[in-house]
Formats: sequence, C-alpha cells, structure tokens
Amino acid sequence: MFGNKSDKPNPVNGTSPSSNVSNSIVEGTKIEGNVFAANDIRIDGELIGKLDCKGRVIIGPQGRIEGDVHCQNAIIEGHFTGNVTVKELLSVKDTAVINGDIVTDKLMVQTGAVFNVTCSMGGQKLKPLIHKDQQTKAVNQ
Repeated sequence: MFGNKSDKPNPVNGTSPSSNVSNSIVEGTKIEGNVFAANDIRIDGELIGKLDCKGRVIIGPQGRIEGDVHCQNAIIEGHFTGNVTVKELLSVKDTAVINGDIVTDKLMVQTGAVFNVTCSMGGQKLKPLIHKDQQTKAVNQ
C-alpha cells in the first residue's frame, strides 16, 4: 500500500528503494518517545525522547529536540537540549541553540550559534614522532 518492500533495484534508476530515502518530522508535529531511523532524518517539528539514527540527523531552524541523539553525522540549525553522540561530523549553524553534552569526532561551529556544552572530541590517537627507544638514544647522545 505504501510502496514496494522489495530489495530489488528499481529498473527506472537502478537504485534500491532505501538508498535515497530520508525521514521527516514536519513543523507542527510533536513526538514524545523513542525514534529509530535506519536512514537520514530531518526534524522541523519537536522530538522529546531518544533518537537513534544510522545516517544523518538534521535539526531544521524551527526544529527542537530534548533528549539523547546517536547518529553518524548531524547538522543543527534549531534547538537541542540533551546528549548527542556523533560518530563523524557535527555541524552547528549560526541559528542553533545547544545545551548539553556532546561527543563527536569532528566539530564545526558557525559564529552566532549558542553553544553551551561539555564536549569530547576526536577518536584518533596521535602516534609519537619517534619511538621511546629512539627517544632514549637521542637523550643519551
């Protein structure tokens, strides 16, 4: 009734049904509870609860989330209060208002954003330029 549930590629454009799919919570919609999204999701309404997204989360300028968010990438233009864990890039636009705790690998914050957070960044560990045994030799020489 609501679409083809087959995983076969679409003969018209050669893509599978879920390859370019995204979800949307439109302005004027309020959801209380937990949301799981296998694809990207855009929030222009209000979500109070937990959001677990395997793709990108976009909080539009009128969007608002109170709760916990776990996702691959995020763009925040609206209001967010809570804990957010982003595996790759968190992009905070100049219209954003964020309060809470953030864990992300990379962060971009535009001038004008309200950014009241505790932030932990970077999943990469730096390797020393020289090994300890080389360092000892250099000190002893």
